[in-house]
Amino acid sequence: MIEDKTMGHPWYKFYAPSVPHEINPDAYPSLIELMERSFVHNKDLKAYTNMDKSLTFGELDRLSQYFAAYLQSIGLVAGDRIAIQMPNLLQFPVAMFGAIRAGLVIVNTNPLYTSREMLHQFKDSGAKAIVILANFAVNLEKIVDQTDIKHVIVTEIGDMLGFPKRILVNAVVKYVKKMVPSYTLDKKVSFLSTLAKGEHLPYQRPQRKGNDLAFIQYTGGTTGVSKGACLTHRNLLANVEAVNEWLMSSFRTNQFSGQITLVAPLPLYHVFAMTVNALCALKWGGHNVLITNPRDLPAFIKEWKKYDIHIFPGLNTLFNSMLNNAAFRALDFSSLKITIAGGMALQQVVAENWYKVTGCHLVEGYGLSETSPVLSVNPLNGKQRVGTIGVPIPSTELRVLKDDETWAAIGERGEICAQGPQVMEGYFNRPEETKKVFFEDESGKWFRTGDIGVKDEDGFFKIVDRKKDMILVSGFNVYPNEIEDVMAKCPGVLEVACVGVPDEHSGEAVRLFIVKSDPSLTEEGVVAYCKENFTGYKRPKSIIFKTELPKSNVGKILRRTLREESLQHPA
Repeated sequence: MIEDKTMGHPWYKFYAPSVPHEINPDAYPSLIELMERSFVHNKDLKAYTNMDKSLTFGELDRLSQYFAAYLQSIGLVAGDRIAIQMPNLLQFPVAMFGAIRAGLVIVNTNPLYTSREMLHQFKDSGAKAIVILANFAVNLEKIVDQTDIKHVIVTEIGDMLGFPKRILVNAVVKYVKKMVPSYTLDKKVSFLSTLAKGEHLPYQRPQRKGNDLAFIQYTGGTTGVSKGACLTHRNLLANVEAVNEWLMSSFRTNQFSGQITLVAPLPLYHVFAMTVNALCALKWGGHNVLITNPRDLPAFIKEWKKYDIHIFPGLNTLFNSMLNNAAFRALDFSSLKITIAGGMALQQVVAENWYKVTGCHLVEGYGLSETSPVLSVNPLNGKQRVGTIGVPIPSTELRVLKDDETWAAIGERGEICAQGPQVMEGYFNRPEETKKVFFEDESGKWFRTGDIGVKDEDGFFKIVDRKKDMILVSGFNVYPNEIEDVMAKCPGVLEVACVGVPDEHSGEAVRLFIVKSDPSLTEEGVVAYCKENFTGYKRPKSIIFKTELPKSNVGKILRRTLREESLQHPA
């Protein structure tokens, strides 16, 4: 029976015998043990590089312990929440690993959030401390008094670059490029001062267990206001072990030896990069090349030239932009082994062109913040199927649930549901929302992803539709309810509806339909309001004024009708 079960699993079919059917999610008691083993074993290897400055695992060990000791010294205890709000800089892994070593729970925060968005996340999570880049501190100033945050740690872009580059970079950013708006925050401390103080403070190693909370990763889930997915140490370790088996199968097949180098254009506060770049690389002793601003393609390509890149996780839109850049196409790709697409659908033409240019297959995976994130991924070594999300990773099962809550047969559509050790316990302090996303049968609890899909006879899954009205902009979720709730407060707006429309650059874009209550309301006024209240990817790309919105017989605005109208009249 055991043999039959293993033989029937897609991983055995595509990877036998190098990939096991099951992984051990309890291989480490907590993320702290994973860190400690990696820091010792890989102490002389480069861990992170940014702006030509590198940190070895030994240096990361030392600095993260200093930061942990400082956090403990100011009264933070295991289980307290700390927000980290910055792009990819060397400070990020120091802060992240230091917070974990102090036993804290990390609240990853998009640095481009508006004050309103920050306030919701910080109040909801009950964060007591924050590490924030000075460039965004002006937004924190506006709302910090309405939160439980008592400890504000501010860093500047060049802080980890060493003397004199640190002084030069910080001066240029602040005084020449004027990228740091003036702000006032009482009792703030500098990130560098916390390390200096922590060096001389005792560190008490906390005892954390697999089921203890490690991260609160905010997402809209499948519906409603932004909620915090509770990811435990065990959730993340399980995903690390499963992704490790998938990735390492390729390196074993190719008899690769030496240190693996990953490029990290996706922000480490995003769950995809957090797991693949930060945590998986920690297990391998991998070297991450951090890209602070991936939109600056010339700078990104300049960094690529300096290293032998082996693994490149990214989004469809990023791959497409790079393929259309002559300087990128001229690069040497002989070292590139694996390119992974996640966060949004991979387009077939992009996958095909990527292979033509780089000689490396572009494989698509699937996951959510609620699942740490990876649930499925395409096989490597040319066995992938473009247009599918692949097969479940080890120790993970996916099924398709029909509307009548019975399991679908091969080829039948329904909601994709997941079961595995990487699935979250629930949403932070939201038991009712948690209940909505789980389905139980005799085999246990299943997480309802909100995506409609089908499974083929070879075990590959394909997403065919979304159950809800979520909009996916460059890999980031936008939820119409949030947009509409905020826009309803805009002076001059009577009614508003938000839908997603196809966009060649970002996959989808936000479109607003507005009925005016004040005839003087202009598109410019709406744009200014959105700029004040939404981060960039949530802002509408198009605004359409209407005399009325389509409604059901009970008065519900019909977004579906508006989407259909948009497809017929895209301009």
